[in-house]
Amino acid sequence: MRAAYITQNGEAKDIKIGGLPKPEITNDEVLIKVNAVAVNHVDTFVRSGSFKTDTNFPFVIGRDAVGQVEEVGADVTGFSKGNWVWTNSMGYAGRQGVTSEYPAIPAARLFHVPEHVEPTQLVAAVHSAATAAIVLTKVFGAVSGASILVEGAAGHVGTKFVQMAHIMGLKVVTTSNTSDFDLLDRLGSDQCLNYDKSLKKQLSKAEIQKVDYVVDTSGQVQLQDNLRALKPGGKVCLITAPKSNQFSFDVRQFYTQSKTISGFVISNAPLDQIQDAAKFINRLMADGYLLEDPVLEKSYEDAAWAHKKLEKNARKKKILLKF
Repeated sequence: MRAAYITQNGEAKDIKIGGLPKPEITNDEVLIKVNAVAVNHVDTFVRSGSFKTDTNFPFVIGRDAVGQVEEVGADVTGFSKGNWVWTNSMGYAGRQGVTSEYPAIPAARLFHVPEHVEPTQLVAAVHSAATAAIVLTKVFGAVSGASILVEGAAGHVGTKFVQMAHIMGLKVVTTSNTSDFDLLDRLGSDQCLNYDKSLKKQLSKAEIQKVDYVVDTSGQVQLQDNLRALKPGGKVCLITAPKSNQFSFDVRQFYTQSKTISGFVISNAPLDQIQDAAKFINRLMADGYLLEDPVLEKSYEDAAWAHKKLEKNARKKKILLKF
C-alpha cells in the first residue's frame, strides 16, 4: 500500500514515500481506505523525536484521518463496509499513523462522520476541536454562566474554544486582530479585545473584567497577565509554550487566591476523554458548527513539504494530505 513513513526520528526531509505491507486487522480493529489526513504540529514533534512516545519503525506518520470502512474485525459492531469514518488518536503511544492507503484502526478510536458533513472539512477540525472539548469539559469543568478568556481566538484552536464555550453557556472574551472581530462575534464572542494592545488596560475598561478560565492558543501572552485576569479560584490552561519556554509570575498572589495552572496535550488524554470529545464534536458538526477552517489540499506525497511548512509556521490554512 502507498504510505508516508519514517525509518528513524529526524528531519522532515527524512520522510519516505513508498510501499508498505497492507496491515492485517485484529478482531477489534477496522481497516479503512483513507481519503484525507490532517497535518498537525504534534506530527512534526513525533517525527523529529522531540515528543517522546513509543514508535515502531517503519513508522507511518500522522494522527487524524477520514475515509471509508474497508474491512471489519470479527468482534467489531457498529461499522460496515463503505461507512465514512474518522479517527484522531493514531500515530503515537505504539500505534501506527494514518498517512497510508489502508491503516488498521482500533474500533474504540473510530467514529462515524455525521450525515451531510463534508469529510475533509471534518478532519481539518477534529484535532483542534477535541483539544477545546476536553479542556473545557475535563480540565476546566466549565459550567454555564461562567466566563472564559480565549487568546488568539481567530486561529484553528481558538475558534473551536469560542464556539463550544458559547454553546455551553459561558460568557466569552476573545483577543485577536481587529480584522477578526466580526468573525468572532458571529462565532459567539461576547467581548472582543485587540491582541496588539495591553490586556490589563483593555480588561479594566471592559464589561467583563475578570474571568473564571483562560486559555492562550498562541503562547505569546505573559502568564502573569493571564493570572491577573482570573477571578479568585480561576484556572489557566497551557496548551502551548512561549519561544523562551519560560514564564515568571507572582507566586503569592497566585496561591493566596487559590488559582490553578494546568497543562494539556491531547496525546496524553485517556481514551474515554477522546471518545466523549468525539461525541460532542459530532453533535456540533451535525448542526453546522466547527467547520470553518480554511483548507489546503495536497497529495500524501507532499508530506515532507507539509511538515516543513508547519515547522516554519508558513501556512495559515489547514494542510490536508489526500489519497
